[in-house]
Amino acid sequence: MFPMADEKTGKINWYEPEKRAILPLYGLRISKSLNRKIKYKTYSVTFDKSFREVITNCSKRTTTWISDEIIESYQNLFSLGYVHSVETWKRKKLVGGLYGVSIGGAFFGESMFSVEVDASKVALVNLVEHLNKKNFILVDCQFMTSHLKSLGAIDIPKTEYLTLLSRAINLSTNFN
Repeated sequence: MFPMADEKTGKINWYEPEKRAILPLYGLRISKSLNRKIKYKTYSVTFDKSFREVITNCSKRTTTWISDEIIESYQNLFSLGYVHSVETWKRKKLVGGLYGVSIGGAFFGESMFSVEVDASKVALVNLVEHLNKKNFILVDCQFMTSHLKSLGAIDIPKTEYLTLLSRAINLSTNFN
């Protein structure tokens, strides 16, 4: 289950879809243009340096599920070490990023943003590399989007997801 605020009322609802989008940690698809940006170090990437700025940018959409209450809740979880952000920088300016929750060997991607083409994808590639080094086994993307599908995300049935989730959260690893 995961929370999302109603964009009109701000009421937080909980969702548990029958299909769950996950990103296989060894199945990330990287386009040639994205690979060039990574190879030539077009951007620099940091972890947990500007969480508040990342979540605020993620909430700046015409329709958003990220209410002020969600921001404050995730800020508290960030302070406790459960939430992490990945920031993509160009010339000391934040141009993309993502954030999510980490428990055991599972990372639950919550949202991403980009003000430059591929900047959020650069953050995701760096996140996946980091999670592989830390022996994570699950990146939960919640809902499938065309953007995530182009990167290699797949939908799995709820029963398969719950089995994988149980294994992942019980792993003795952590994000840091």
